[in-house]
Amino acid sequence: MTYKGSLEILKETSRTFYIPISTLPKDLQEAVASAYLCMRAIDEIEDHPQLSKSTKAALLRTISLNLQTMGGGYSASSTTDELLAVLSKYETLPEVTTRIGEWAILAPETIAPRIWEATSAMADRMAYWVECGWKIRTEGDLNGYTFSVAGSVGLLLSDLWAWYDGTQTNRHQAIGFGRGLQAVNILRNRTDDLTRHVDFFPQGWSSETMQRYARRNLSLADAYTNDLPKGPARNFCQIPLALAHATLDVLALGQAKLSRDAVIGIVEKLSAR
Repeated sequence: MTYKGSLEILKETSRTFYIPISTLPKDLQEAVASAYLCMRAIDEIEDHPQLSKSTKAALLRTISLNLQTMGGGYSASSTTDELLAVLSKYETLPEVTTRIGEWAILAPETIAPRIWEATSAMADRMAYWVECGWKIRTEGDLNGYTFSVAGSVGLLLSDLWAWYDGTQTNRHQAIGFGRGLQAVNILRNRTDDLTRHVDFFPQGWSSETMQRYARRNLSLADAYTNDLPKGPARNFCQIPLALAHATLDVLALGQAKLSRDAVIGIVEKLSAR
């Protein structure tokens, strides 16, 4: 599997994120692609419509434990082979998941362990939420979930920027960046989530309450992105942030989602800067 080949998988998985990742400088591109693919891989397990809760939790913890074995002279190919052997038994898992071992070794070796640690920790947290049935009763519960699967990604991105060129960020705002994007996803996927009997809204919350929660966190995301110096980190963050704001605006108007043409227009406009 070549790095170029992994970009093709990224393109198939998310056209939206493929564009900003593909424009990053090489080393940073490899690191961000590795992180995105690893986290998309475990996300596909958490959201899988056919696997039981116990199977999901077991697979997520297996991935977590295997990622913890990497480094220190232990062969990365051994971890890749072990993960492939376990995950390939489940024919309904997508390719992005079964090949997570390959994504884990895409990043430069000086930053790859941070991505392993972040993915391992997230897989453990996802297993917890799967087992408890995503029970979210309070805003504190919601904060816990959105940190588990997104706020922590903001922290990882901050570490990637610092590793690449020394860029320093406000880490509180980094968490808000992830939380804000995740809150918009929760609103956008509300109908589908309820169909699979998952409700991310705290008790008594309406769509308007969740929108206010999203906007509070997106204000932190705005501050985070605006404080970044001109360069690859800022260029990358602007795209998902602009899409989140635009999606929230159309949802507030009662529309189901942002149109594909609108998505493409936003991405192309920001990519051309």
